[in-house]
Amino acid sequence: MPTPARRRRALPVLLLGTGLLLSGCGLFSADSGSADDGPLTLGFVNGGDSRFHTCLQRSVEIAAKNNFARLVTANSRQDAATELSNIEDMIAREVDAIILQTVDTDALKRDLAKAEEADIPVFLTSVSTDPDDILGAVVVDLEAVGRLDAQWVADDAGGRDVQVAVVAGAPGAASDLLTDGFTKALPANAEVVAEQPGMFDADKAEEVAAGMARAHPGLDYAFVANEQMAFAARKAFDAAGADRVKIVTVNGTDEALDALKDGRFSATVSNSAGNTGELAVRNTIALLRDRTAKKIDHTPIRLVTEDNADTAPLYCPAEY
Repeated sequence: MPTPARRRRALPVLLLGTGLLLSGCGLFSADSGSADDGPLTLGFVNGGDSRFHTCLQRSVEIAAKNNFARLVTANSRQDAATELSNIEDMIAREVDAIILQTVDTDALKRDLAKAEEADIPVFLTSVSTDPDDILGAVVVDLEAVGRLDAQWVADDAGGRDVQVAVVAGAPGAASDLLTDGFTKALPANAEVVAEQPGMFDADKAEEVAAGMARAHPGLDYAFVANEQMAFAARKAFDAAGADRVKIVTVNGTDEALDALKDGRFSATVSNSAGNTGELAVRNTIALLRDRTAKKIDHTPIRLVTEDNADTAPLYCPAEY
């Protein structure tokens, strides 16, 4: 039976998670207080194992510890059915809220309904939905991220007819928003000649990029949906003699900033996983306790090139 605190906060929330483990400072028992007057237990359902997901989880763990909250995590590994199972597990553990990095926006309504039945709010990361259906969200404007990379390609092409390839992530959620933002913002002189999912996996992205290089020897640019895949794509293009292909990508990791400086990448868009995770935890706790917080907050984004790489924001928090 729901506690009085839960009845007072009967809003659905979306959470973020990664492999079933219990983390946090371990100073409090799970039933040592309510959402109003005691330590909280947060559930975090992560979406995958990419560098973004790893840094996001690290940030959530650090923020939970710093805010004296217990944290239960799970990883859906890009599978919508696993995500639902993880949501059900968080419900069984009676967490106070779920922070969700969803793998599939089409499945999100079902996940939210399941949490709402249990009177557990959901806080979303990266994407959002009807604000009435969630506790809140920290949103990365993924279409705007894609548009920034497309604008760099447009400026660099300078009106020349050019060929562009797209190495997407896993179909659904983040990847679709990113690639749609990129392709729709390209100028008429930039033709997308190939588009294929790399599944946010380096080996798969390398295979995809190699095939694109063979099929399109005149390729000028490649948009790659994260930097982990972009490094693999660079390796494949260079091995195929397509070292002229300019790569634009997403994230802003330290390794990518080095790649901008030495020419392996031409541009990336910084959207710090560290910022997203910290905001998610902080805002979830504030909203649960009726404190002042933005219901829908935004992770800052920024186009980064060789020229401004030295001033890019920190992508991933340090280990604690």
